[in-house]
Amino acid sequence: MEKLYDKTIEELHSLLVSKEITATDLAKDTFKRISETEAQMEAFITLNEENALTTAKAIDEKGITESNPLAGIPIGIKDNIVTKGLLTTAASKILSNFNPIYDASVMEKVYSSDMVTVGKLNMDEFAMGGSTETSYFKKTKNAWDQTKVPGGSSGGSAAAVAAGQVPVSLGSDTGGSIRQPAAFNGVVGMKPTYGRVSRFGLIAFASSLDQIGPFTRTVTDNALALNAISGYDEKDGTSAGVKVPDFAADLTGDIKGMKIALPKEYLGEGVDAGVKQAILKAVDTFKELGATVEEVSLPHSKYGVQVYYIIASSEASSNLQRFDGIRYGFRSENVQSLEDVYVNTRTEGFGDEVKLRIMLGTFSLSAGYYDAYFKKAGQVRTLIMQDFQKVFADYDLIIGPTSPTVAYGIGENINDPITMYQSDILTIPVNLAGLPGMSIPAGLSEGLPVGLQLIGNHFDESTMYKAAYAFEQATDHHKLKPVILGGNK
Repeated sequence: MEKLYDKTIEELHSLLVSKEITATDLAKDTFKRISETEAQMEAFITLNEENALTTAKAIDEKGITESNPLAGIPIGIKDNIVTKGLLTTAASKILSNFNPIYDASVMEKVYSSDMVTVGKLNMDEFAMGGSTETSYFKKTKNAWDQTKVPGGSSGGSAAAVAAGQVPVSLGSDTGGSIRQPAAFNGVVGMKPTYGRVSRFGLIAFASSLDQIGPFTRTVTDNALALNAISGYDEKDGTSAGVKVPDFAADLTGDIKGMKIALPKEYLGEGVDAGVKQAILKAVDTFKELGATVEEVSLPHSKYGVQVYYIIASSEASSNLQRFDGIRYGFRSENVQSLEDVYVNTRTEGFGDEVKLRIMLGTFSLSAGYYDAYFKKAGQVRTLIMQDFQKVFADYDLIIGPTSPTVAYGIGENINDPITMYQSDILTIPVNLAGLPGMSIPAGLSEGLPVGLQLIGNHFDESTMYKAAYAFEQATDHHKLKPVILGGNK
């Protein structure tokens, strides 16, 4: 059988419809690929082999039609998305034995699309981190260079797609956690508009910022995946009752007349020369395709990191109160009293990064500091939103680098929180404003992938996909492969 792990969703769909392969063949091939590469990648926390093969068999019996492009397609799920009967840990010791009794709404969408869930993917603990080094279980490796980090917090989701373990995966993005690992691994990652995809059943980090989105190897595949998981959900109070267009319908490659903004702040100090060069080359490509690209300013974006760490940590300190050793998850045995149950469970169950953010957030919300920190951060957040709206009054899209650097070495920055936090400077403002953002491959620097970030107006993912598809068709960046996927050194 040909290398199925090297094929796009579109190509696999064609093989399934023509009955050249079955969903069972594809599922078996997927687990074979994972077994061959997992020792190098360490992308999965839990595999779902028995259930996946049962599901694939049922899909084969039902039959796969032309009109269902995701039927039989294997998918990996970030381990902070709740899956009934399948271990869901958020990569934390405190949830290391948590077996949920219900599915996240996004999982119901996955099942109704007849996709096959192959397992749960590694991540930074409770999605707190940018390198997948804070996981309690393992350190996932970058698909291009196993001495480098895969980015985070959705590092497992990005690396698994880049290494050909799965053709599509789901991640979550609170401050760049889909886009930055997509950039580091040279794949397509989409953070939809806040409210586009239900958060019901996503283990909350920061409720006003979190959003689920897909990773794939091509833009069309990504659009198909977002089609499947989008839509209103009455179980999520922040879900938007907005019509879901067919994101894959209008991918023509024609973007003549599109107006694109390039913020001068996104190519300033701290952006590596190789990254800057790749982005400026991408700007030239857009111009050649008939788009107008002009420099603009987002003056308040420089405060994004400070605002984010106050708001996100405050929301996290509130959201993580539920992990107390009483109802579910790990419970410390070293206890003499009820207070010991709470204190010792949380002390032993949470990792250092999670504890740090809980303390930061609790401080920001405490009496005497609330006005100076949390309230002020909320006010600056509004200014960041207004900056974006001023630009979108005149432009269709905003572009820039996804990350100021390419992937760095494992262990290189983990003990330097300021460097780690600043690496999200280009992605964070998008979450603060609730906008959609995506990262697509834009070439290599130092032999590692560079990500181009596209930012759209609220609920305008369609324009982003159109521009991303046109760029993809005009370049070969998405065809570059890591060695693990058959690329050349």
